[in-house]
Amino acid sequence: MIWKRAVTLQALNAMGEGNMVGLLDIQFIRIGDDEIEATMPVDSRTHQPFGLLHGGASVVLAETLGSVAGYLCTEGEQKVVGLEVNANHIRSVRSGRVRGICRALHAGSRHQVWQIDILDEQDRLCCSSRLTTAVV
Repeated sequence: MIWKRAVTLQALNAMGEGNMVGLLDIQFIRIGDDEIEATMPVDSRTHQPFGLLHGGASVVLAETLGSVAGYLCTEGEQKVVGLEVNANHIRSVRSGRVRGICRALHAGSRHQVWQIDILDEQDRLCCSSRLTTAVV
């Protein structure tokens, strides 16, 4: 297990109250030994003007997952801040929920690199994202 902090799904989901995570209804659904998962609706909150999942919403899901995973790999008063995020949008989605799966590519003491894959309800890859964080 890579996590240094003990946490529950309930606690992760409570962190989203009153901020963008809650506004977009991002819900953490699984904490594995070395990955975490969350879902996000594809609806009027996350659509772009043509009725498709907005690429920026996908990036919000990716950065949320990577930042939370990064925080779970720290201790004490340490925090994690994003340095760089990129996203390749591969498949469009019109409705339902997408699911993000976050895995560490590097979980160092000063920097971290996270791979976040976003899948549609048929488990097809919609977005591949990478987040680099700094531990402060």
